[in-house]
Amino acid sequence: MTGAWTVFRKELVDALRDRRTLMTVLLSAVAMGPLVLMLISTLVARVEKQAEAREVVVQGMAQAPTLRNYLERQTYTVREAPADYEQQLAQSRLGDPVVVVPKDFEADLRRGEVPTVEVVSSSSNQRADSGQQRILNLLQGFNREQAALRLLVRGVSPALLQAVDVQPRDLGSPAARAMRLTGMLPFFVLMAVLYGALNAALDTTAGERERGSLEPLLTTPATRVGLVVGKWGAVAAVAMLIALLSSLSFLSGQWLLRSETLAANFQYGWPEALSFLAVLLPLAASLSALLMAIAIRSKTFKEAQAGASVLLLGVSLLPMMSMIDQGGERPWHLWVPALAQSTLMNRVLRGDALGWGDWLITAVIGAALTAACLAYVARQLAKVVAR
Repeated sequence: MTGAWTVFRKELVDALRDRRTLMTVLLSAVAMGPLVLMLISTLVARVEKQAEAREVVVQGMAQAPTLRNYLERQTYTVREAPADYEQQLAQSRLGDPVVVVPKDFEADLRRGEVPTVEVVSSSSNQRADSGQQRILNLLQGFNREQAALRLLVRGVSPALLQAVDVQPRDLGSPAARAMRLTGMLPFFVLMAVLYGALNAALDTTAGERERGSLEPLLTTPATRVGLVVGKWGAVAAVAMLIALLSSLSFLSGQWLLRSETLAANFQYGWPEALSFLAVLLPLAASLSALLMAIAIRSKTFKEAQAGASVLLLGVSLLPMMSMIDQGGERPWHLWVPALAQSTLMNRVLRGDALGWGDWLITAVIGAALTAACLAYVARQLAKVVAR
C-alpha cells in the first residue's frame, strides 16, 4: 500500500499539473448544472409567455364576426396575419400558428352548415408548433358553444350531449411533472463524469507508454498491483471530483430558473445532491478502471482515444433505452452500468425513495467491474515487463 500511495500522489500531481485540461473539465462540471437548468427554464418561460400573451393570429377575421366575439369574450386579442404568413412560418420568423377563416364562414353558420377553419403551423417551427394545441382547444370551445346554442333554439337541452362528466386526475407529484423537462439531467452528469476520467485514464496508461516513461516505472520497487491501484486511485479521484461538482452544481443552478412553474416543481436540495453523489461514486470508480483497461493495450494516445470512443458511445446510448422503452423501468436496468445510474437518478428527480437494495446492486456491480479491469491492467503490465 505504501507503493500504491506513492504512485497515487505522483499521478494525482501529474493530473493537476495539466491545468488547461483540468480547468476545462472542472468549469464544465461546475457550469453544467446552472447552464442546463437555465436553458430548460428559458424554453419553459418562453412557452408560458406565449400562453399568457393570449393572442390569436387570424387571416380573414372580417368574415367571422361571431368568432371574433367569442375570442374577445375569452379575453384574447385578435391580430391580423401577415400576407406571407406561410413563408414566415416555414422560416420560423412567425412564432404563432395562423387561423385561416373562409370567406363564407358566417353564411355557413347561419345555414347550419359546418365551415372549415384551418390552423396553419409548421412542425419545423417549434414556437408555432407548441402553440397549436392551445388554438385548437380554443376553437373547440367555440364549437361547443355554437352547438349548445343550436340545441337551445330547437328546445333541446345541451346536457343531453354529455352522457359522462369526465374529470382528469394527475397522480404525478410536482417533482414527477418537472422531470418531464429535467429528465435529461442524469445524461449530462454521466457524460461529465466520463469525460472527467477520460484524459487522466488515457494519459496514465497509453500516454506514459507513448512517452516511454511506463517501462522505467515498472522497474521501481513498487509491485504491479501497487502501481495499478495508485494510478487508478488518481484517475478515480478526478472522476469523483467531477461527480461531486456536477451533483452540487444543480443547487446553485436553481437560482437561475426563469420559469416560476419549473422553479416550484423542481425540488433539488442537499438530500437529492447526496443521493446523486452516492449513485455516481461507484460509476466513477468503474469507468476509471474500464478506461484504463481499454487504453493499456494501446501504444499511442490517439489509439487509446479511438478505443475509448466506443465506450463513450455506449455510455451515451444506454440511458436512452429508458426513454425509448415506454414500459417504464425494468428490473434488469439496475444490472447495467450507466443505465442503472440513470435510472436511480431519475427516481431521485421524481421524488421517489432511493432504496438501499437497489443502490447496493449498482455498487456491487461497479466494484466487480473495477476489480476485473484492474486485474486485466495488472496482467497487461506484466506483459510489458516481459517484453
